[in-house]
Amino acid sequence: MSIQVSKTPSDRIADIAIYCLLAFFGLLTLFPIYYVFIMSLTPMAEVVRNGGFVLWPETFTMEAYKVIFSSPVVPQALKITVIITLLGTFLNLAVTMLLAYPLSKKYIPGRSVILMLIVFTMLFSGGLIPLYIVVKSLGLLDTIWSLVIPGLVSTFNLLIMKTYFENLPQEVEEAACVDGCGELQTLLRIILPLSMPIIATMGLFYGVTHWNAYFSGIMYLSDRTLYPIQVVLRNMIQSPAISQELQVMNPIVMQTLPPETIKMATVTVAILPVLLIYPFVQKYFIKGMLIGAIKG
Repeated sequence: MSIQVSKTPSDRIADIAIYCLLAFFGLLTLFPIYYVFIMSLTPMAEVVRNGGFVLWPETFTMEAYKVIFSSPVVPQALKITVIITLLGTFLNLAVTMLLAYPLSKKYIPGRSVILMLIVFTMLFSGGLIPLYIVVKSLGLLDTIWSLVIPGLVSTFNLLIMKTYFENLPQEVEEAACVDGCGELQTLLRIILPLSMPIIATMGLFYGVTHWNAYFSGIMYLSDRTLYPIQVVLRNMIQSPAISQELQVMNPIVMQTLPPETIKMATVTVAILPVLLIYPFVQKYFIKGMLIGAIKG
């Protein structure tokens, strides 16, 4: 039987104020995304007439999207980004789970020392130059592996997943052991199905990191065909090289579109996949973070 608590007028006023405040901050968060999308659909004449700021165009055009997809630059960058994101996220999750699961067992010899060394990497690092030398000595320059291997494990994500495994019922693993399962079978058949919230959460973290990565691409890649979408977008904003390639492919259309429209269309293409995937992972996100961050 549920108990309904009546709210006083001051409580209702407080609720309204809180909702209005949250709605205001929500609009502030969504407005840049809205503005980028609207600008990607606005013709040049209307942009010039409104001084470069348009909230709702009188006419819409999809020419900017036709331009960026008619050139091989953006589709190739999207292809590389998708490969890096899928491959990198899979390897990140696999290595993180294989390291977090044994570290969640207190009987593992040397566990405290290993954890101390792992936490040490959160506070201190070798720096960019030693990292570059390591990547170069491994022969990873100008390969997609240079965007995956150096960041294979996140210490923060590892500790969150380790804590999640520690909170799982010990009786489940004991029952699996009685049934004849080894450690690897227990991990694959018992632990992983029970760990979908934390796996989805960590997968979102790793996936978004790979999708938005651009600095590693600038450091390790000189082959333009291997540039991920964020590097292409960065080059498009800071230098005219990419815009010139697009203009060669579409000289007439480029004369009727402002450079900002091309850039905003590229930004929209870059952020759209994450916006579409996030709602499906959100239900696991809070649960996975709470259980993984708090030791029961």
